[in-house]
Amino acid sequence: MSTPRSRTTAGTALWAALVILLGLLALAPTPAHAAPGASSPPAAAATGLHIDNGRLLEGNGNDFVMRGVNHAHTWYPGETQSLADIKALGANTVRVVLSDGHRWSRNSPEDVAAVIASCKANRLICVLEVHDTTGYGEDAAAGTLDHAADYWISLKDVLAGQEDYVIVNIGNEPWGNTDPAGWTAPTTAAIQKLRAAGLQHTIMIDAPNWGQDWQQVMRTNAQTVYDADPTGNLLFSIHMYSVFDTAAEITDYLNAFVDAGLPIVIGEFGGPADAYGDPDEDTMMATAEQLDLGYLAWSWSGNTDPILDLAIDFDPARLSSWGERIFHGVNGIAATAEEATVFGGTTPDTQAPTAPGTPTASGVSPTSVTLTWPAATDNTAVTGYEVVRVSGTTETAVASATGTSVTVSALSPGTAYTFAVYAKDAAGNRSARSATVTVTTERDTGTPGAGCAVGYRVVGEWPGGFQGEITVRNTGTAAVSGWTLGFAFPAGQTITNMWGGTPAQSGSSVTVAAASYTASIPVNGVVTVGFTGTKLTTNPAPTAFTLNGKGCTTGSS
Repeated sequence: MSTPRSRTTAGTALWAALVILLGLLALAPTPAHAAPGASSPPAAAATGLHIDNGRLLEGNGNDFVMRGVNHAHTWYPGETQSLADIKALGANTVRVVLSDGHRWSRNSPEDVAAVIASCKANRLICVLEVHDTTGYGEDAAAGTLDHAADYWISLKDVLAGQEDYVIVNIGNEPWGNTDPAGWTAPTTAAIQKLRAAGLQHTIMIDAPNWGQDWQQVMRTNAQTVYDADPTGNLLFSIHMYSVFDTAAEITDYLNAFVDAGLPIVIGEFGGPADAYGDPDEDTMMATAEQLDLGYLAWSWSGNTDPILDLAIDFDPARLSSWGERIFHGVNGIAATAEEATVFGGTTPDTQAPTAPGTPTASGVSPTSVTLTWPAATDNTAVTGYEVVRVSGTTETAVASATGTSVTVSALSPGTAYTFAVYAKDAAGNRSARSATVTVTTERDTGTPGAGCAVGYRVVGEWPGGFQGEITVRNTGTAAVSGWTLGFAFPAGQTITNMWGGTPAQSGSSVTVAAASYTASIPVNGVVTVGFTGTKLTTNPAPTAFTLNGKGCTTGSS
């Protein structure tokens, strides 16, 4: 998918071209560069997962067929239980969204190592992808494949020795609809750059046209690109959404690669109908099963286009109809997935980490507090911590961290809170709770001369969801340092993701605590908060806003 917001980010140009595309496909489909009966691809160096004769094999020669889903780790790093939940539903592979820092927060080597450890602990093959490249050439915010290649090289020490378990997907949907023929050269260069740096992993490459290759660039140039990999360990990935809404289009595309002896996987696909068409997921899954090709459904949870969530709110007990189709339907994961043999004989990790030490509080303000605690230990590795607020016998999760410190925001001034911490390991085992710490936030005495004006606008809408923007202007006579914005949605809207602030929502009431980079607002200065959310049938704007408890004037941003 294009972004954490919705599949429509692929750009209106894609959909405007569909009518032309379908007419062209009906008249003259483009053949694969290598015709049936072409010479076999180069022999692969059998280092872990590798390609041989157009098939993805394990290091021991076992044929491996991916059956799994995508997981948006870089946008939801606290959802550390997800891989265990995905495995429990039968998957053998997970494709994990990462960022090289160009567009979103860079995933550190420590974080990537923890992801790999979690995949292995849960007996999942791990496809790692950089998402920042999405739509390059059409989306001005997208990064290059060369930048993504440098990121993978920076992770060389983390990736070394993981060839049995990890596939490197250089960049997600690394070209938009603008001059898609430009995809070939930088794709080849990125492959060769990784090989020159010594990476021996199987490399997965996505198609242009936002992954859907509707202009057949990857299909036409597949053999040329494949031959550019000196190891022969290259796997092509097609993303199938509304472009692939007929059985003929799906079977023609996949069979062209199989007939040419070139390895291919459906790296993303969606099934639910949308405003642009109705993907034929039944044919996608049936053909993948018939041809023994892998597929990875989009996506586990966290989409603001809720029809694409396989699990609602990351809860494996609340599968959507799309989730039921993928996991339990005909040709679905439960019926067709086979675990990689590299995990054979491995005893599952059932030992929980020790309890973290007692947290201590610092940096107490009217709306936030920083908590720090002594680390837990584990027989394999601690991969994260969950901070909870304790009220009697009730616990509420308030923050997560990969390290031993976190700032809890969106608190109320002059209020006592009790916190505790849990540790988790790669297999999802949870420790006993730490001892608690109680802290009282400072009273909010206000800022002398403070005043505020808030603008609110809807940037874009789609069925069931929308993107919004809030601007906060300091109209007072003194700078604002640290703030909490309050408002209420009038029609059942909910925030699903936010940048520029940290949201907390209870029913219709929303509070937003400043992010570190928006906390200071000089006199007459403005900060902007963006978010995505869900909506019902209507989407009216909030009518009133407060800043640190004081009313603001309102208007359009």
